[in-house]
Amino acid sequence: MRRLGVIGAGQLARMMVSPATELGIDLRLLAQDSTDSAAQICDHVVGNPSDIDAVLAFARTCDVVTFEHEQVPQSVIKNLERNGIKVYPRSDSFIFSQNKVEMRKMMDSLDLPNPYWQEYSGGPSEISFPLIAKTITGGYDGRGIFVVNSQSELETLHQSIGQNLLLEEKLVFDSEIAIMVARSPHGQAATWAATWTVQENGICSTTVTPIPNISDELATSATSIALKIAQGVSLVGVMAVELFKVGDHLIINELAMRPHNSGHWTIEGARTSQFEQHIRAVLDLPLGDTSMTAPWAVMGNILGGEKNDMYRPYLHLMARTPALKFHHYRKEVRPGRKIGHVTLLGENLVELQHEVQHALDYLSGAVDE
Repeated sequence: MRRLGVIGAGQLARMMVSPATELGIDLRLLAQDSTDSAAQICDHVVGNPSDIDAVLAFARTCDVVTFEHEQVPQSVIKNLERNGIKVYPRSDSFIFSQNKVEMRKMMDSLDLPNPYWQEYSGGPSEISFPLIAKTITGGYDGRGIFVVNSQSELETLHQSIGQNLLLEEKLVFDSEIAIMVARSPHGQAATWAATWTVQENGICSTTVTPIPNISDELATSATSIALKIAQGVSLVGVMAVELFKVGDHLIINELAMRPHNSGHWTIEGARTSQFEQHIRAVLDLPLGDTSMTAPWAVMGNILGGEKNDMYRPYLHLMARTPALKFHHYRKEVRPGRKIGHVTLLGENLVELQHEVQHALDYLSGAVDE
């Protein structure tokens, strides 16, 4: 059986362990530390994902290498490719998940809906204020994203960051949505139902799948956009396409070329989860059925709060809502940090949302009954 190497050992790698085990795939991780979420339950070696020699030595013990985060330098990935390592996504695909300017250029070349944007190296802005400024690499969960209200604010931010910025028009949008897409090396592709992502303080708090009150035309448009991007960037693996819904059209926000928080609902809510599908795709196995297992799937992220012990909250929540599914990442609890998620499937969306929100409030300590 083949050995799949994963660079990174956070919760996304942790959630690959179960489907890899079921498929009989030998999963091995390159972890920054043995206490990392996935390293606690999976074969791993400790190494720095920016260390060319350490990554190459790890990769040589694997048949195929993939990623659970974007923090692997292009130079490291290209070195693997030069040494004959089969690595997915490839460097010339992964760049569009790592570099926001390159992503915007590619979306323009594919004639897909971008906001107005520019790469900023100083001087007057071409975009009206207020605008959105982003670091070109490295930002996630609201980090590296700034609302800028004036030219003087922009110049101060540019000086403090010390590198070029991506500037985008500040959109007035109705909602944020995401759609997961998978593609294999020989070009088979599949999408899941599009998802409504609810954001609080730049972090996704809950998701609802399928998107409530969306037209068939917009849902079809989201699918078409995801498939066109997957082909255009020669995706191999799973990718999240994040979109803004602005009236009756969609604008591309960002890409994440790996399993993604907006796809966690697929573990219970789809016949093939994003994690199994990612494994299938990078190993060039036929892709699985992405249809939903229930009319609605609601997922909620558990953020670190006052409670460190999750066992006692289980006593209340499992008795109250037996269908609620828990995923605990075994990460150090810090305020605002994602430490797990819950998912609930069913037919009554209002009831599902209420029960998931109660669970999140109870797990965080916001309510105690």
